[in-house]
Amino acid sequence: MKRKLWVLNFVLIAAIAGGVWRVSKDAREFGAREHATLSARPAVPPSPPALPATPPPSVTATSYLDIAQKMLWSRDRNSQVVVDPPKPVEVKPLPPLPAVHGVMNLGDGPIVMMSDKPGARHRGIHPGDTIGEFKLVSVDSEELVLSFENRTVKKRLQDLIDRSDESNQPTAAAAQGGNPANTGGFTHPPAAVAAAKAEPGVKLSEGVSNCLPGDNSPAGTVANGMRKVVSPTPFGQACRWEAVK
Repeated sequence: MKRKLWVLNFVLIAAIAGGVWRVSKDAREFGAREHATLSARPAVPPSPPALPATPPPSVTATSYLDIAQKMLWSRDRNSQVVVDPPKPVEVKPLPPLPAVHGVMNLGDGPIVMMSDKPGARHRGIHPGDTIGEFKLVSVDSEELVLSFENRTVKKRLQDLIDRSDESNQPTAAAAQGGNPANTGGFTHPPAAVAAAKAEPGVKLSEGVSNCLPGDNSPAGTVANGMRKVVSPTPFGQACRWEAVK
């Protein structure tokens, strides 16, 4: 009996020793695996190639428009300049128009007998000449065009005829024997004037002069190398002196 107990004890001791050895072995293997796992470094993959840098946006003047138009400290500030309205231009009033005493055409263009104002001394005016503050631009049988500074004035000849002496027309006709040809270049009967010498008056152009008021000599009279000529016009008879050729 004792022998069987000793064998059983021996077997138990061997089993315990084998278990201890087994546990010790497993512990050493676990420690080795743990150490290998913790000490191993993972493989680092190579970094991808760097992408090219994005170029900065180009600078344009319009990108600074908002900065130029507005200030940081005032929202209502902008670049709109308030321009004062233009001052009204003062227009110089039109001076009195010159008076017309007649129109004639001797072949070298029309000549208008004009004076600065009604009743003043008249003279022959060609297109392009000045009379007072006006310049004669053009003339035809019914109307004429005057220029004053940068303005033009178009008037009917009948509206500019000098009628200041119309009240003396009967006296004038009687003084001239009822002959309207002796009007000294006028296209309407002038006031009564004293009889004048039969001779040329003011020179109108080369070889042409007007008739003096009161010249009652008949057409064809020759004086000072010039002949008196009377011709009809839309306003009546016109008188002039032409050089004898």
